[in-house]
Amino acid sequence: MHNYESPNLHQWLDAQSDSELDQLPYGVVKMDHQGFIQAYNDKESTYTGVAPENAVGKHLFTEIALCTNNFMVAGKLDQPEVDVVVDYIFTYVMKPTPVRLRLLKSDSPNMYMVVAKK
Repeated sequence: MHNYESPNLHQWLDAQSDSELDQLPYGVVKMDHQGFIQAYNDKESTYTGVAPENAVGKHLFTEIALCTNNFMVAGKLDQPEVDVVVDYIFTYVMKPTPVRLRLLKSDSPNMYMVVAKK
């Protein structure tokens, strides 16, 4: 299993099934390059209180995690390639929760927001 800081995490996540993503000790939101959620793992669901079945198919930044629709998170994924860590606080549908986000985007059809609770 790859950890949150693994250098090739993006490629490794691309190869995992939804059930394998559910086994990870950190949150994973898998999206297409337009921001529509393809997978929302169990750990991310426990962090946010949003059930995976209520997230998949929706737009992360305008329907699920509106608090991330800003230059600090969504804006970073406008670049062609991204691998950046952002200290952040989730606030949308939950009490303020400090997290560390790893945003990943490459020429793969998928991009990711990987979440570790602080």
